[in-house]
Amino acid sequence: MSRKTPATVAIERAGLAYEAFSYEYDPDAPQIGLHAAESLSVPPATVLKTLMALVDGRPVCVVVASDREVSMKRLAAAAGGKSAQMMKPADAERLTGFRVGGISPFGQRKAVPVFLDDAALAHERVYVNGGQRGLQVRLAPQALIDALRAKATSLT
Repeated sequence: MSRKTPATVAIERAGLAYEAFSYEYDPDAPQIGLHAAESLSVPPATVLKTLMALVDGRPVCVVVASDREVSMKRLAAAAGGKSAQMMKPADAERLTGFRVGGISPFGQRKAVPVFLDDAALAHERVYVNGGQRGLQVRLAPQALIDALRAKATSLT
């Protein structure tokens, strides 16, 4: 597995300190983020899943712990919209340039607003997808906020 992806290149370009971790990706896992946490033997709250959504028809990126569910009402409010819904997988892949199960908040084809569930700030280090299935990167949640200009807010 290559650890050079558009996501890791973007992280390096931003000058962020990170560590990369590989695991055996299971396409049949019911929840990919929870599978990643189990495979890496780390708490699910520290493994953040990257979701693509639409707020009033505009794309946004949502980063939330793998053991939590996003409140669409809270996401819409955080983005200054009226309604939110998950993006269709094919649309998310086309927009980000990553395959579902390997979508990272870093290195996406098109920059979109990023929203981070503020519960992630309780951890010294968190994991996000490294831009391909079976690759996670660990970094400080504040680095994620700074590099992506993410808005930290309660999303669950």
